[in-house]
Amino acid sequence: MSINLKKLSHQVVVITGATSGIGLVTARMAAARGAGVVLVARTEESLRKLANELRERGARADYVVADVGDPQQVRSVADFAVERFGGFDTWVNNAGVSIYGRIEDIPLRDQRKLFDTNYWGLVHGSLIAAEHLKTRGGSIINLGSALSDRAIPLQGVYCASKHAVKGFTDAFRMELEHDGAPISITLIKPSSIDTPYRQHAQNYMRSEPKNPAPVYAPATVAEAILYAAENPVRDLFVGSAGKALSTAAALAPRLVDRFMELGMFRAQKLDHPSAGPHNGLDSPSGSLLERGGYPGHVAKISFYTKAMIHPLIAGGLFVTGLGLAYLVKRKFSRNGPDRSAVKEKSNSPKAIRRRQQKATQSMERFYESP
Repeated sequence: MSINLKKLSHQVVVITGATSGIGLVTARMAAARGAGVVLVARTEESLRKLANELRERGARADYVVADVGDPQQVRSVADFAVERFGGFDTWVNNAGVSIYGRIEDIPLRDQRKLFDTNYWGLVHGSLIAAEHLKTRGGSIINLGSALSDRAIPLQGVYCASKHAVKGFTDAFRMELEHDGAPISITLIKPSSIDTPYRQHAQNYMRSEPKNPAPVYAPATVAEAILYAAENPVRDLFVGSAGKALSTAAALAPRLVDRFMELGMFRAQKLDHPSAGPHNGLDSPSGSLLERGGYPGHVAKISFYTKAMIHPLIAGGLFVTGLGLAYLVKRKFSRNGPDRSAVKEKSNSPKAIRRRQQKATQSMERFYESP
């Protein structure tokens, strides 16, 4: 069965984790583009403020207070969307929490609590959304991570939950496709994003946590989510760094292990002590903050992601690159040194060692950069 998704302006979109970070930006962006939005989070005051803000801008918006770890509360979200808007067309499983610290230092209670939100909350949302969408068609968009493909130290429990999310999403997609269900299931895999993620995380480190560079703005993820709401797509990386990490891990996993061990411990710690254990697992923030205040450079756009969702741009860049390469090659062939001498020099043992050393230093700087 073919999947035909509506234009966003004709959709009703359910968004979990809607009161901060990626969920908040997505809700505002979807409403600005004409979609009706059902906002879901654990803090009623923040949900009410956000819903009123969107209504004042002319949007169709309402909210449901729910903990996605409870399947009955998730079902109440679907029932509300049907009662209030006549149904929904896209369900975004965005709610998530994290824990910083070595796995051995994290109580099993907290590890299970994280899975209740990151994995089971997403499972509850996917299954309940699918029941509704089988009869009308639509999309289920699951927030994974670049860490769905490659684990990193000090966020091991979070990585494990995102690996589970990827496994569930891929299997559920195949089962629905086999049955001919008119549902698109997309896994979004963001790189490091400047949201209040680290402030809301449970922290068992002695230092305050930090996003490892490079870091992207949450709007880059929201754009990918809303693209998937209108276009059936299997998965999308947000940020070339995440794609590069996934590819490197697949091709040379032990080498990536080594670089992680060299740089990723320091890359996730600020230079000042922790203010104390955060309590993001049990206490919802309701911050209505989009950004997390990352101290370094934050990329406002991802050219890689834009190329993936806009093939014409990708094609134009490819053709331009070919043209520039041809011009450089032509100029070099006319005015450059003897090619055989250059090749011989570039393949000397000294040159090879120099290139290997530069590659190692570049990788270490990537993971240790502020």
